[in-house]
Parts: sequence; C-alpha cells; structure tokens
Amino acid sequence: MADDFANRLLSLEHEFSDVEARLGDPEVHKDQKRFLDLSKRYKELGEIVEKWHQLTSTRDDIEVAQEMLADATGDDEEMLRTELGELEVAAEQHRAALEVLLLPKDPNAGRNVIVEIRGAAGGEEANLFARDLFDMFDAFAKRQGWKFEMLGSTHSDMGGFNEVTFLLKGEGVWTRMRHEGGTHRVQRVPVTESQGRVHTSSATVLVMPEAEEVEVNIDENELQIDYFRSSGPGGQSVNTTDSAVRITHKPTGVTVSMQDEKSQLQNKARALRVLRSRLLQLEQERQAAEQSAARKDQVKTGDRSEKIRTYNYKENRVTDHRIKFTVHNLDKVLAGELDEVSDQLLHHERQAQLQAGDD
Repeated sequence: MADDFANRLLSLEHEFSDVEARLGDPEVHKDQKRFLDLSKRYKELGEIVEKWHQLTSTRDDIEVAQEMLADATGDDEEMLRTELGELEVAAEQHRAALEVLLLPKDPNAGRNVIVEIRGAAGGEEANLFARDLFDMFDAFAKRQGWKFEMLGSTHSDMGGFNEVTFLLKGEGVWTRMRHEGGTHRVQRVPVTESQGRVHTSSATVLVMPEAEEVEVNIDENELQIDYFRSSGPGGQSVNTTDSAVRITHKPTGVTVSMQDEKSQLQNKARALRVLRSRLLQLEQERQAAEQSAARKDQVKTGDRSEKIRTYNYKENRVTDHRIKFTVHNLDKVLAGELDEVSDQLLHHERQAQLQAGDD
C-alpha cells in the first residue's frame, strides 16, 4: 500500500514537471482555455509536490534521529526522543494533509462565485430576510478578505430585496460559499406583524461558479433581448430611459435581468456574465446527474428546494440541517461570523470524502 502511495506521488511529480514545461511553450499561450486549464493543474500539483517533499524530508530526519538515538545516552537521549516525537507528529500531519490534497478535486475550486438571493415564502418578510442574508454574506466576505462586486438588484417596498445578485472574488470563495446554496429559513416576529406572533419565512440562495468567456459560447441568435425602464421600490421609475435589460436564452429558457446601471451596454454585459455562469452550472448539473448513481454527496449543495438552515431569533439559534449542527450566536452569524458553521460544513465534507476513499 505504501508503494502504491509513493508511486502515485512520483507519477504526479512527473506530471508537474510536464505541465511546467508545457506552460513555457508559446503555442500554449495562444489557446486561452488550454493555458487556464494548465495553470490550474500546475497550481494543484504544486501543492501536492511541495507537501510530499515536506513529508519525505521529515521521514529522512526521523531515520537520522533514530540512528543517533541508538548510540545516545543521558541528556542527549532525552533530547533526541523529544525531537523524534515532534518529527513523527509532523510526518503524520504531512501525510494527513497529502491525503486531503489527493482527494478528487472539485472542478470549480479556485473559481469566483456569483450569488443570487431571492425572497421566497413569506411575502415582504421574506424580502427583508433576503436583505439580512445579503448583509451577512457581505460581512463574511470582508472577514475572509474577498472582493465584492454588486451585479444587480430589485428592491422591495420596505427596503428588502426581491432579488439581488453579486460577485465574490478571492481565495477559497467557491469552497466555502458553495455550501450556502439552498433555502434559508427564518423564524421571528416580522416588523409587518402587529400581533407579535412568530412567523416562518424563507429566502433562496443560488451559488454559481463564475464562467470564463472561453468556457461558454453563447450564440447571439439564441438570445431574446428586451429593454425596459428601470424601476425602484414600489414600481416607480428610477430613470427616464429604457436602460434595463432582460436576456432570455431560448434553448434553455434561462432569463436574466439587470437594471442597476444607467447604460444599456453595462446592464447587458452584466446580464451576459450571469447568464454564462447559469449555463455553466446547468451543464455541470447535467454531468453530475449522469454520475449520481455512482456517488452520494453527504453535504447537499445548491438545491434551492431543500431547507438547509434555520435562523431562530427567539432562541438566538442557527441550525444547519444537513449536518445537524447548531450554534446559539445568531446575532454574530448575521454579522458575518459564519466561520464556525462554514468550518463544520467543510470538515463534514472532507470526512465523507475520506470515508468514501477508504471504502
């Protein structure tokens, strides 16, 4: 088994050298998609090779320490035993990290994400909750050091969001945000409720990997593009020109609307950006459906019909139903301190993947 592990790593090291050489070929740079794919693979392999070198170096140090320990006495023996123990712990940590790096890679790892939040069940209270989720993700992004870019929004009468779309860029943004896709449920006394009764409302969150232009080819002939006047809360017109854009992809029926910018061209560019990502996700979901008989994800992602999390104001509680994890710090979570919940989701996913590998 150890030989299989070493042989696999040797093979990956050879692939790393090969990818590095191909990235130096000027012809590769002329094909943007090929260059992007190779660059992504180079980064993945680089992390594996670096960790393997750390493991082999630590194992070499262990052998040297064991040889010296055989002849040591007194204080030297005690010091070497301490050093040997530390080296063995480090080797185990390197080995565990390698096992994680060798897990099947998410094809969207390293991508930026486009997030869509919509008020769902609960009328205006659902739209207000959509705004709360938007603020939560915005604050979480700042904590993570991600860049935030608003793409489009439609406000509700009381200052919530009927729908809001934004882009997040940064290290690990897909890895963490992918688990936020689904139906989020809130239990609280709405500001619209005069009797003080607790209501249950919900908002849906769609998390999509941002697609590169070279990945999704959109035929203009397959698009229906409509222009209309932008509107604000209550339906009032916010400008006097037909700058808002609605694009419908006729083969799939996917529709995207943008109205935040005053320019038709800017709104159209943003709508195409979101449309491209939706089409990429549709294709990935189609491919995943074909493979779903062979595997079951322990942590569901992206299914907006599934209630993934409940935010209960009375109990100051947040419960993630997928992993049966609860914290009693709702106020902090809504302020962007999602780290504990996010870490648990990542840990659960990783353990499920390692278990599947063992099986």
